[in-house]
Amino acid sequence: MLKPYFELRQQFETGKESVVDTINELLKEIDNKKDLNAFITLTSELAKKQAVISQENFDSGKPRTLEGMVLAIKDNISTKDIRTTCASKMLENYIPIYNATSVQKLVDAGAIIIGKTNMDEFAMGSSNENSYFGNVLNPLNKEYVPGGSSGGSAAAVSAGLCHVSLGSETGGSVRQPASFTGIFGYKPSYGRISRFGLVAFASSLDQIGIFCNNLVDLSSVCDIITGVDENDSTSANLGPTRSSSKIENIYKNLRIGYVSDEVLNNCTDYVTKKYRSDLNKLKEEGHELIEIPIHYSEAWIPTYYIIATAEASSNLARFDGVRFGFRPELNEGDNIYVKTRSNGFGMEVKRRIMLGTYVLSSGFYDAYYRKAQQVRRKITDSYKSTFDKVDMVYMPTTPGSAFKFGSRNENPIKMYKADFYTASANLAGVPAINIPSGLDDEGMPFGMQIQCNNFEDEKMIGYANYISKLINS
Repeated sequence: MLKPYFELRQQFETGKESVVDTINELLKEIDNKKDLNAFITLTSELAKKQAVISQENFDSGKPRTLEGMVLAIKDNISTKDIRTTCASKMLENYIPIYNATSVQKLVDAGAIIIGKTNMDEFAMGSSNENSYFGNVLNPLNKEYVPGGSSGGSAAAVSAGLCHVSLGSETGGSVRQPASFTGIFGYKPSYGRISRFGLVAFASSLDQIGIFCNNLVDLSSVCDIITGVDENDSTSANLGPTRSSSKIENIYKNLRIGYVSDEVLNNCTDYVTKKYRSDLNKLKEEGHELIEIPIHYSEAWIPTYYIIATAEASSNLARFDGVRFGFRPELNEGDNIYVKTRSNGFGMEVKRRIMLGTYVLSSGFYDAYYRKAQQVRRKITDSYKSTFDKVDMVYMPTTPGSAFKFGSRNENPIKMYKADFYTASANLAGVPAINIPSGLDDEGMPFGMQIQCNNFEDEKMIGYANYISKLINS
């Protein structure tokens, strides 16, 4: 099993472990676990070359901040000269000519790219059953989904195939698979991590997030990739976080917001039971528990899906068979646009494009899209007033643990409801992080999440480390 980076780095520095040997052994392990289908593209030769450079830097006593850390990258994040498919036939052979800002920062800090991870096509899905390259299996039980859309990134970390992975989140696509695979999954405040190089799904919701098995390594990555970026006009004018310096803080007298039994109605009994147990432990430690009113919770999912699909229908219009990407063979009289999109996109992507086009159409714009934006503002204002009263909100990440493959394919509405507890943070733009919390009767994990006020990412990661140790002790 791959050791945490913070432990392995010490051994790299003393010469007890070799970066080159670590990468070679890891590539063998990835091959042994290839049935998980966690990767679309393995960058074996690149990783070996980067490992040699990292080893030389350790040997010379000049290692960079993340020298030798093994990194996997979701396949909708641009990587120079490495195929970036979005798990779609449409971009099956697309090779970017630049790195995403987050990728470039990590490479500059010494991280080693091991591969591009599988995902739901164009990040649309909650189970990783929508990939052109096949399902990703949950490494903890291969009959169950790993979650989505960042299922490959979550599976790679959970299976010990990398130290850290990058994913993307629009409505829960980092936290939900983290919950299903028993790891940490961090969604930043909107604008805290540059979106430059992330293939757009819904631009006002999309964020690059981080998966890791421990918060020490996660905080180190966070401190590297956060910060303003001139290539992303939506990035916040803030410097990098300093989460790693606060990771071991001990907290007293926290004001912790919790949700009512009514909001827990969507949860399975075992999640509800563990949630109440966690709250009791927090109370016993002297923290103040404050029940928070959850306004508009019945509107979280419809508001999210109206806005997300509307933005997706616009963003995906660029994939037309003319500029780049898949182009089918055409017969005389064929419409290139229709034939390209009909054959290049999968069913779920086409469903969401159609829904987004519908809510933006002249007859339904006011009834759906405009109202959704109005409700989004109310949800955002509700979060602001909540954080005047509490330091954090503590609530379930998912209603239950992972479900079996094929169990929800016939009912997309049931699948969409998997985002019930996650979508609101994206609508409000606040940071959130999944903490592994417990196991169901089948031994499958589920998580709880912490949400904090905008741009309190450093505090949130510190809270997460403290609470994770407390609830799992």
